[in-house]
Amino acid sequence: NLFYILYTGLLALLLYQMTAYPFFWVDLIYYFKLQRYRKTLKARMQQGITTFLDCFLHEARKHPNKPFIIFENQTLTYQDVDKRSNKFAGAFRTEGSLKQGDIVALLMCNEPDFICVWFGLCKLGCEVAFLNVNIKAKSLLHCVRSCGAKTLVVGADLVCLAEEVLPDLKKDNVSVWVVAHTSPDENFKSLLLNAENMSDENLSDLPKVDVMSNFLFIFTSGTTGLPKAARVGHMKAIVSMIFFDMCGARSDDVIYITLPLYHMSASLLGIGGCIHLGATCVLKRRFSVNQFWKDCVKHNVTVVQYIGELCRYLLNQPMVAEERAHCVRLAAGSGLRSDVWRQFITRFGITQIREGYGLTEANIGFLNYTDEVGPIGRAKENVHGSILYDPKTYEPLRTASGRCILYLHIPFSWTGEAGILVTPLTATNQFLGYAGNKVQSEKKLIRDVFIAGDVYFNTGDLLVQDHKDFLYFRDRIGDTFRWKGENVSTTEVSEVLGVLDFIQEANVYGVTIPGCEGRAGMAAIVLKPDQRLNGKKLYNHLVKTLPAYAWPWFLRVQTSLDVTETFKQQKTKLVQEGFNPDVIHDPLYFLDVPQKDYTLLTIALYHDIVSGKISL
Repeated sequence: NLFYILYTGLLALLLYQMTAYPFFWVDLIYYFKLQRYRKTLKARMQQGITTFLDCFLHEARKHPNKPFIIFENQTLTYQDVDKRSNKFAGAFRTEGSLKQGDIVALLMCNEPDFICVWFGLCKLGCEVAFLNVNIKAKSLLHCVRSCGAKTLVVGADLVCLAEEVLPDLKKDNVSVWVVAHTSPDENFKSLLLNAENMSDENLSDLPKVDVMSNFLFIFTSGTTGLPKAARVGHMKAIVSMIFFDMCGARSDDVIYITLPLYHMSASLLGIGGCIHLGATCVLKRRFSVNQFWKDCVKHNVTVVQYIGELCRYLLNQPMVAEERAHCVRLAAGSGLRSDVWRQFITRFGITQIREGYGLTEANIGFLNYTDEVGPIGRAKENVHGSILYDPKTYEPLRTASGRCILYLHIPFSWTGEAGILVTPLTATNQFLGYAGNKVQSEKKLIRDVFIAGDVYFNTGDLLVQDHKDFLYFRDRIGDTFRWKGENVSTTEVSEVLGVLDFIQEANVYGVTIPGCEGRAGMAAIVLKPDQRLNGKKLYNHLVKTLPAYAWPWFLRVQTSLDVTETFKQQKTKLVQEGFNPDVIHDPLYFLDVPQKDYTLLTIALYHDIVSGKISL
């Protein structure tokens, strides 16, 4: 009968869908979530809620007494943060004469006042530059100068770093504030002291902001040299706020953030994500493997933000009772390897992992909203491109007509080969460039890619697409690699090594280590004639000049360095050979941190490292 025919037809259609399009329904649900967000964003903009700050103020009016930040023994509501940021805004305007358009550098570790200072400056219309708290004096001065900041705000625990460059800051007419009730001397202004007598009422003259203009500066090592100040527009900031929402988080969630606020992940995706939902954030000064699950149980955490390294650290710890007694149902982040992913779910009983991909510089991102283990997203989410490249130079390959080559005319290769991810620049997909560095800004662009006059942003990342339209991160190209959740500029490290009197040349690159995310630093060096390697001197030099994540763990002493036809240092072969003494006949050395020296890398030591017996 007709009912039987319809039933059979629907069953056949369902079976066909499950076989041919197994992710049809999750794709559809995700699509509707995106459409819902676009409608919400449009409605909010019609109400005048157009910026990151507007979203916070909206939430503070809507839920003033809801806990926003839980930090150590403090709990600050949305209203508390609003009022405290008002007092800071008053102090900066009255005592620092700050106004709309001024650039302020912020050097603070994770604490509630990082957010209160940031929002206070936003209320004056200032553009805030987040500084990495691990940088050394030379990099600090470079960062302040490159972004054009004339004011530096320093956390009380980082005053010593500012004091190292104080004479240079004074020459540049940079005023320095310390987030404390007292100041070390007359060269520092006390923010907390000046804010005491300021009103906590809302400012009556909040600046009008062009949503297409710059909002923040976030420093990235990018590809070469010292850190570069990437401009982050208002549009990118407000889009970043939906991250937790798209991952499946809710307004009643308690979200645990241990990542540093000076990175986009914790500030825009993390804090911004909490604001978008109206959720509560448990903020940690820094990540602690010993406190992680205890904090989750103590604060009834339901969502945690991660980077891959964080998850691996947790797995390497002995079992504790709290790791199965928590309420965490969702972990959202990036950089999680497939093997760690599976172990993480099994051991800690977390039901959902949401792995994403994004860049500080451009408004591009992917999210794996399915339960498939390993991918960073779905190719159907965005219309970007993957282009062929020269494996030796990593430059895009072009046809005789000068155009780049798109893999099989689809976004990504399904053959298992990787392509460079590029994204077209449009009014909504901006690249505002690096402050004070037009040369490096231009290097990130590829022109006349597919048609004359088009402009694409080159992410410098190699991605692969499989037959199910899932995307996988393969590697980062160029003169940078990632270690301990940070980008390391090989050029910056090479320059630091080149200062030593016994090193003639240095070629820095990253090498993979089994069980470790990212790449550990390694340097092929050429010693000056009649000079020997001085490991202790090198170690002491690194401590003074570079953050620990940028130190080269391995040295390879060569008689000369390989270069390309254009005299660019050749890294490909060095990366492939790694640090295996069985393969490499040059002398190899390993950084022995307890001994503060570089020691000869033997076969036995090599096996201890790759087996995980020696942890890096």
